[in-house]
Amino acid sequence: METEGPRTDRLGLLLDQFDQAREMAHVRLKGLGDEEYLWEPAPGSWSVRRRDEALTPRAYGPGEWVLDKGAPDIPANEYAEIARQAAGGMTVAKIAEDWSVSVERVEQVLAHIGEPAPDEVPLTTIAWRLGHLHSCFAGQWEWTFGRRRHDPHLLVDFTPSAALELERFWALIDRWRESVGTVTEEQLDTVGFSQYPYGSDPDDPFVTVLAGANLEFIHHMAEIALLRDLWRARR
Repeated sequence: METEGPRTDRLGLLLDQFDQAREMAHVRLKGLGDEEYLWEPAPGSWSVRRRDEALTPRAYGPGEWVLDKGAPDIPANEYAEIARQAAGGMTVAKIAEDWSVSVERVEQVLAHIGEPAPDEVPLTTIAWRLGHLHSCFAGQWEWTFGRRRHDPHLLVDFTPSAALELERFWALIDRWRESVGTVTEEQLDTVGFSQYPYGSDPDDPFVTVLAGANLEFIHHMAEIALLRDLWRARR
């Protein structure tokens, strides 16, 4: 009897990659408690905080608890993405609009691509990493498969409870995966199939948006895994 082999089509490869990453992340996050979830690896780490206790000027969320977000800038770990966008033909003005920075700031970044990046990436809690991922995927689902009406910054009710956040997060991730599984070959190649407003999605073929979403999930989950290791070894 013949057995079904691994998919080699574009969507199949991206779905398999996402499924494996989700499975590993689900195992890695088992047993996460509130104290560990909110643990700050250094004082002033970005986190989920009550609105009147936020440390950053653009913290956002619809309820009492908000997610830290700093002043507009391009983080050093995103310089390669800026270079890719420029090489792909995106104008400096459009890049600046997407990142909410000045044209001069984008030109400054592009002029120093390849040089050692400054240490601009803030330290964060696990709560912040999960909240950031939750917010990104909620926004991308709304502006791809949803009604394309609601501000992504108001879609996730952030919480200090690890159990509640994980319950809501995995439900959202499964909804995203189910919707992506229905995408056609034509839609993969459609520029602007996703209209997510905080990034280059409206200017990209959806296949590249999916690849970027996978990368976002993988690299943040890797960071969460490291934070769990540091929490365990902190004593």
